[in-house]
Amino acid sequence: MSAKIYAVLSLVLLGALLILYSIPLGPLPAIGSFFHPISGFWANAEKHQIKGEISLQTDKLNAPVEVFYDERGVPHIFAENDYDLYYTQGYVTARDRLFQMELQIRAAGGYLAEWMGNDLIEYDKNQRRLGMVYGAERAMEEITSDSVIANAIQAYADGVNTYIESLYYEKYPIEYKILGVDPAEWKPINTAILLKYMTQMLAARSEDVRTSNTMAHLGEDFVNQFLSKRPELMDPIVPAETDWDFTAKPLEAPDQLYQPTFTQDIELWQPHPFNGSNNWVIDGTKSAGDYPILSNDMHLNMSMPSIWYEVQLTTPDVNVYGVSLQGAPTIIVGFNEHIAWGSTNTGADVMDWYEITFRDENRDEYLHDGAWLPVEKRVETIRSKSGEAVQDTILFTHQGPVYESREETPITQTIQRDHALKWIAHEPSNELLTFYKLNRGENYSDFKDAFITYKAPAQNINYAGIDGNIAIQTGGKLPLKWKYQGRTVSDGSDSRYDWADYIPYEQNPHALNPERGYLSAANQYPTDESYPYYLGESFAPFERGRRINDRLAEMENVTVEDFKNLLLDAHSYHGERLLPKLLATIDLNELDESEKEIIDLLNSWNYDNIGEEIAPAIFREWWHELYSLIWDNKYSTQIPMRKPDRDITVDLIMNNPDSPWFDNPETEVIETFSDLTYPAFKQAVANLNNQFGNSKENWMWGYYNNTNLNHLGQIPGMGVYDLFTDGSNESVNAIWGSHGPSWRMIVELDPEGVRGYGVYPGGQSGNPGSKTYSEFVETWVTGELFALLFLDEKPDSDQDFPLTLRFNSSD
Repeated sequence: MSAKIYAVLSLVLLGALLILYSIPLGPLPAIGSFFHPISGFWANAEKHQIKGEISLQTDKLNAPVEVFYDERGVPHIFAENDYDLYYTQGYVTARDRLFQMELQIRAAGGYLAEWMGNDLIEYDKNQRRLGMVYGAERAMEEITSDSVIANAIQAYADGVNTYIESLYYEKYPIEYKILGVDPAEWKPINTAILLKYMTQMLAARSEDVRTSNTMAHLGEDFVNQFLSKRPELMDPIVPAETDWDFTAKPLEAPDQLYQPTFTQDIELWQPHPFNGSNNWVIDGTKSAGDYPILSNDMHLNMSMPSIWYEVQLTTPDVNVYGVSLQGAPTIIVGFNEHIAWGSTNTGADVMDWYEITFRDENRDEYLHDGAWLPVEKRVETIRSKSGEAVQDTILFTHQGPVYESREETPITQTIQRDHALKWIAHEPSNELLTFYKLNRGENYSDFKDAFITYKAPAQNINYAGIDGNIAIQTGGKLPLKWKYQGRTVSDGSDSRYDWADYIPYEQNPHALNPERGYLSAANQYPTDESYPYYLGESFAPFERGRRINDRLAEMENVTVEDFKNLLLDAHSYHGERLLPKLLATIDLNELDESEKEIIDLLNSWNYDNIGEEIAPAIFREWWHELYSLIWDNKYSTQIPMRKPDRDITVDLIMNNPDSPWFDNPETEVIETFSDLTYPAFKQAVANLNNQFGNSKENWMWGYYNNTNLNHLGQIPGMGVYDLFTDGSNESVNAIWGSHGPSWRMIVELDPEGVRGYGVYPGGQSGNPGSKTYSEFVETWVTGELFALLFLDEKPDSDQDFPLTLRFNSSD
């Protein structure tokens, strides 16, 4: 072959490589840019931590601002006014977590297809149809009418954008390079979208369709007995027998509960004819220091980077420390020089589906109280990275957006055709005002006042102050409902199913300075049954809440170390209650030697879910199989339905082991509880052998629990994997897979000086190439807490701080 041909082929190959290295492949970037030795992903590897002083000039500030980064990378911001404070908070948060901030907003608002292409169009449609952007726009109406909060989110946005404007490709967070996209301008509405996203995460649980299906299949008595009944060992958040000193508002309920049309084809199941999230606080009477101590560990999906960002915010009017949400100003959970507060999710029913009767196929009018009302329409445009733009017309009734579908919806789906959504997230709101006030609170009265305007997601907030008070308050707007309203799909044509009003704030569940000296919340029922309002049924099983209260009741002279131990409590009331009952049904004479060895392990278990223990994995797998044997044969596998909670099922086992509900209708014999335990045991052992091998050392709970901190964007290799942890979802230390304590905190409300301790799984930096990306993980796994550096005044010297940022006005 001639040299001329070689030269031509070389040019063709070079051209092909140049094209390959410059054309994005699907959602991935141009390969050449990503692998560029100077500006590509190599540029994100931090060989050493930046130290010293950085001076920044900006024309946005009213006065100089100083930021002192401590040894853990926590910024301590000292400013002279609110605008400068929140501007700087936006800047430093973006400096560490920009990609996370933007990803959350795109996921919340339905803008992921702009990054990822056509495959995400349906996801984006779903978010828009749920009304996420609509709700944020309504929130902005209320926020912009409040000059203080409007100023705060504008300042925050200005700070984020100042950081974005300073970037060039080499300095982009690595995820932008992987996706081949540029950071977008940060808008004030992004903060509203983020807060609505928190409502989606914590207050978007709706069992309406599942319960309607279950009622049609198993009957109303079953639903009342097993789905709406409280577990017998439930210990509520507000101490039982609290005297409610108000008269409940009267409500008109329909005589007969509405049955949605999509359940009419479900066959009623006939039995055999012969069948009959944690926080707590103590007052000074229980503490060694004679002052209150507060603790909080918020259970959320854990990711890398963390959902939380640690920071101190200081001006002449505020000095507060804690964790913030990336994308929102203020501290969400934390403490100042006077008070501390922590949060758990309430779980009240604030999301209802309504079956709508349209006048005709045009869907321009719908029936309500005998009249035809006009439908409103909103057009959403879903844009894709491919350049495609899809328009989606969303219909609105007075209840909310209609999950529109022209085709008949399969009964296997949990959102049905022509159903409107009434959801607290659609209400105009200004949740940041609550946190702004909490950050500046000085006493219980300030704490109580902060939640008057708070709407969602409803939270059980505990309080402690140097004033000696302790309290707990359900914050949030809770719909005023008759009993069981919203438990099933509602009749959209009948105003008796509408949310007529909200429970007055002063009548929300709350408690102040109980005689027993402690309060706690673990997502259980907020009150006992004497509380006159219906709040729903999606509350946690009893175990965590009762365990915390039992431990607090016996504690005296409590110290921070005692609270640390309680945060790590891995005890299983579920195991303690059920396992002896299971073991009593097993005939040892029928077991082989390997099975006897397993029974011995279970007999010696102390009911603590400890990583090195084997018994917790055996018990958990046994329980899973037993639960399936009890309930699966009563349910259709094709239709979404609700099943009884764990503790309700155990109540049935303990109180009525011969109940007809243990019978398998698919067999000719009539089974009782004891007939199910050995088959479940054998299957559990087979499952463990198949998943982990025959060596029981591999069955240890730490392996079974399988705790991973995946990258927020699900990018492989950027998470922290195979953590060996204690705890479980029924334990106080509620680590269960990748869900668990996303921020552990203890605060001593010592009048001589408030002290805080805390940790979250992750690190301050959102850069996977940084040494500080996962810096806190090992501390979190071992259960240790950092002493939080709460500065009472601006440092005189930079000497004790690795990095200082100084913002100066260029005006």
